[in-house]
Amino acid sequence: SGIIKAESIIPNGLSNELHPVHVLTREEMDGALAESDSVHYVGKIDLEIYKCVTKDIITDEVIMTDERIRHIKDHHPNDFERYQSYIALMLCEPDYILENEPNTALVLKEFLEGEEKFRLVLRLETSCDNPEYKNSVITFMKTNSKKWRQNLNNKKILYSRK
Repeated sequence: SGIIKAESIIPNGLSNELHPVHVLTREEMDGALAESDSVHYVGKIDLEIYKCVTKDIITDEVIMTDERIRHIKDHHPNDFERYQSYIALMLCEPDYILENEPNTALVLKEFLEGEEKFRLVLRLETSCDNPEYKNSVITFMKTNSKKWRQNLNNKKILYSRK
């Protein structure tokens, strides 16, 4: 029921399997919100960092629906269970933000402990969206070095921490 804190998320499991990222349309988002049991508070983003995607960001709050959690569990087995505690840190301290669909950030973060790399797609709420929307995690997955390099080489880098 309702909101959970990012700190309460406990990792468990592992998968190197990768799948193409599907960015939800607004109609799919409406359906996802309608069927969702709960909306979970994940954390906050630094608006100064994410304005590289769009200057029209309404809020710094980030949520994740049960429907998106099910999607991640189904398409990226064990990634959510094992690494969900990384999501809040990925959002507030991204290594890279890459160009993606409109109002959507492809966030990359490497954690030096274990040299693990992750990708996360974040849909940003803008003034054109339904006022009930928040910035939403669309998908999240562990990635390998080859896919990491492909993303950096093939997509426009909007933000780099380095």
